[in-house]
Amino acid sequence: MAVSDNSLMTNYKIALEALRNGVPNREAVRALGCNQPRATARFTEMLNAAEAGGERPDAMKGMLVSGDFGTGKSHLLTSFQNQALARGFVCSKIVVSKETPLYDLGKAFVSAVENGQVQDRGGRLIEELALALNADSEEGAAFSKWANAAADNGALHPMFPASLAVHQQLKDPELNVKIESFWAGDRLGVRELRSGLREIGRLRDYTFRAPKVSDLPPHRLRFVLALIKAAGYKGWAVLIDEIELVGSYGILQRGRSYAEIARWMGRAAGESYPGLMVAGTVTDDFALAVISPDGQKKDRDYIKPKLESNPRHSGIAALAETGIRILERENIPLDSPTDADVNDALQNLRKIYSAAYDWNAPPIADDDGGAGFRRRMRYKIRAAINEWDLMRIYPDYKPDTLIDEFNPSYDENTDLERESKDGD
Repeated sequence: MAVSDNSLMTNYKIALEALRNGVPNREAVRALGCNQPRATARFTEMLNAAEAGGERPDAMKGMLVSGDFGTGKSHLLTSFQNQALARGFVCSKIVVSKETPLYDLGKAFVSAVENGQVQDRGGRLIEELALALNADSEEGAAFSKWANAAADNGALHPMFPASLAVHQQLKDPELNVKIESFWAGDRLGVRELRSGLREIGRLRDYTFRAPKVSDLPPHRLRFVLALIKAAGYKGWAVLIDEIELVGSYGILQRGRSYAEIARWMGRAAGESYPGLMVAGTVTDDFALAVISPDGQKKDRDYIKPKLESNPRHSGIAALAETGIRILERENIPLDSPTDADVNDALQNLRKIYSAAYDWNAPPIADDDGGAGFRRRMRYKIRAAINEWDLMRIYPDYKPDTLIDEFNPSYDENTDLERESKDGD
């Protein structure tokens, strides 16, 4: 068998393993395709607007898609990822979780950097960007000029242009690693940075004190966005999966999360993040179950008073209301797969499985039941792969797959609540 055939078999096996686990990777999505024309068209418009440059309308900076569990939301985001990377954008896919709470911009930013990718490069994102940045180029000089101007007008803490100057001029490998880590979310000692400035003769050019850690996330987001463009990329696409986990937070953390959704979607007054595009997913019953006055949490009634009564968070009450309106009114519902869509996907999957294992996978008998949960694409795909695995390994075995319904819960999670209180 040719080397190219071996490589193709390997890619197909990687795709199938991801689909077995219900987490589609880029190979799986590339192999199966994505049939969501409305959402795809909107994301393409966002990429086009970012590529054209200039300020975009708020509505073009972000989008939310909604759908039931197993209907292809994660698959769609991976399709967006493939599209963004192919067009020269940096892309990060993050999943809301205990480790990545949506209400904490700092942790969400760190996750976005850690999971960031560029086409055809596999290194750590911040290191790849630093390597691609040429300080002597027109773009490098413009980036340095922008950073200094942004610090002068308060959009950046002065440590960012100062660290950039040291990174570009001193070229101390050990210190540069620390500086890049600072850009990506870690701490950097003020004394260490001042020592670097002294060595390049620019200590008097920058006056600063150690910043509050809680103040830095918006500055880091602006800085890394500018770094991305200075390194030759067109912008940054951030894809946020499983926003519905917000429903398991306590009320204060839900309110903070709604404010962060508004920020990520470009609706925070006075905040500008040129080149940032955000697409998020949420379950289609979230607004009814969590936000509506008729729902379980009634957040439309309770979030604003809760935030306004809290001295630390009263300033984000209006922004949280904006996030609530986005979740209620601005979702793009996923198109439910038709019988033809399901059959086409299974036929394509059958070809992939047969090629991956050099084994003729038989057709999978379709079940009855209309458009209920058994018609969800995730269940159909995983059931087909499981049946083929059993038939391939045990030729005389006749599998009979049973499928149980999964319903998301918005009950408050004590572990998440404890974690969120620690961060207050």
